[in-house]
Amino acid sequence: TVTAYFSEGLPPNIDKTRIDFKEMLSEYASRSGGNFMYEFINPNKDPQTEQEAMQNGISPVVINVREKDQSVQKKAYLGAILKYGEKSEVVPFVQPGSAMEYSLSSGLRKLTSDDKKLVGFIQGHGEPTISMMPQAMEPLNVLNIVEGVNLTDSTYLDRYETLVLVAPTDSIPEKHLQMFDEYLAQGGNMVVAVNRVDGDLQQAMGMEINTGLENWLAEKNIVVEKNFVVDKNCGSVSVVQQQGIFSFTSQLSFPYLPVFTKFADHPVTSGLETVIMQFASEIKYTGDSTLQFTPLVFSSEKSGTQTAPLYFNIQKQWTDSDFPLQNVVVAAILEGKIAGPNNSKMIVFGDGNFPVNGQGQQAQQLSPDNVNLLVNSIDWLSDDTGLIELRTRGITSRMLDQIEDGKKNFLKWLNVLLPVILIIAYGIIRAQRNRLIRDKRRNENYNR
Repeated sequence: TVTAYFSEGLPPNIDKTRIDFKEMLSEYASRSGGNFMYEFINPNKDPQTEQEAMQNGISPVVINVREKDQSVQKKAYLGAILKYGEKSEVVPFVQPGSAMEYSLSSGLRKLTSDDKKLVGFIQGHGEPTISMMPQAMEPLNVLNIVEGVNLTDSTYLDRYETLVLVAPTDSIPEKHLQMFDEYLAQGGNMVVAVNRVDGDLQQAMGMEINTGLENWLAEKNIVVEKNFVVDKNCGSVSVVQQQGIFSFTSQLSFPYLPVFTKFADHPVTSGLETVIMQFASEIKYTGDSTLQFTPLVFSSEKSGTQTAPLYFNIQKQWTDSDFPLQNVVVAAILEGKIAGPNNSKMIVFGDGNFPVNGQGQQAQQLSPDNVNLLVNSIDWLSDDTGLIELRTRGITSRMLDQIEDGKKNFLKWLNVLLPVILIIAYGIIRAQRNRLIRDKRRNENYNR
């Protein structure tokens, strides 16, 4: 049973969420064979109903509404309570434009599924802790039990459906790498997100990172290059600039923070729009057809690579000649008998920080698709792809297409000159028309 608490009389762009959610519940009910029921309640109709909504965990949000030519603030409720037997799940807020079908389906799945899969995040080599990835943990904990795993002689990795190794910074002992091989040989699956390079913006320097993981991957014909992928489609950095006695902060494009919008047609990347990585490295496959190598994430048509170590020139004026490459691979899947007689799967990323929020003052909000990419990977490796497409169905962002500098200048001058040309042409045509009218009248008067 779903009890939806949605306010009425909201602006059309927000009220559409209520309409869409109601239509979705109606479709669920029609396909359930009588096993799914729902009701809609307007919490704003009286204080008692509003109190009921808040007691059930539905918190109001404040929105601006135009009333009588004035902007007024109004409390709105857009949430739902899902109940199955004695268990309940709260969807406190249905974000307009979000993947509401995923929120509903994952909630129902959480209520009705008793068999959660065990996912292990490797710890002990400088990896970020689970608490440093709260955005990723929220969707992962819906259908999985997530644990940190410190490798010891008594650790049994075959307990885990999937192992995840994110951004190790310390050397990984050979014994631990052998444990990974044994896990893969038994048919286990892994996600490996590795930082092959790193950058220090304070020192303006980029350097190589060696943990032993790069050699372990190379033995499996996966080479994570010690280079920086640069892309014209990129993020920006804040730079303090001085002008006379004044200092100001400006945002400068920084191609070492590539923004990826090109993805393979694969369940892991289904529906993704924008993934942002910092200091990503290129991934190459050096093996043969005995293993299946599937690239997942690519750079844009204007990209390149730069080998570490290097110095960052923040003030550099980048041109198209700095981006001679295209479709550089930064994430890929390897499938087959990777380390033994049994088939296994491994997803490798050329950046280890893309799913990490950090902690304290260094914590940052991630792009939703950064989180979706990691969670989709784990779901796919765990043979649980049913919710992937729903998770990424909401709109996150739409990047503008990159255009060449020459075309950009042409369009700029066209915007400037075309209106002037049209006005002049209109003036000439109108003047000619008036002259013809005058000549016609003059001839008529002459004939009289």
